[in-house]
Amino acid sequence: MLVKLTSKDQLTIPKAILSAYPGTEYFNVTDDNGRIVLAPIPLDKAGTVRSKLADLGITDQDIADAVSWARSKSGQT
Repeated sequence: MLVKLTSKDQLTIPKAILSAYPGTEYFNVTDDNGRIVLAPIPLDKAGTVRSKLADLGITDQDIADAVSWARSKSGQT
């Protein structure tokens, strides 16, 4: 399939190609001996969240405590 580089240096990937990768938002781009290669990168969103929580020092117990607190407050007015 033929694609055209836009004035903003962007390419549009044909829908027929992207339909093979539903839900994919990111692609790794590499140069392979004069060929541009796109490889889909499936994101582990749960893993990303866990990593961010770990960076913030939030533990599994902190989350369990927060859920328990929220649930205890939901029945109160």
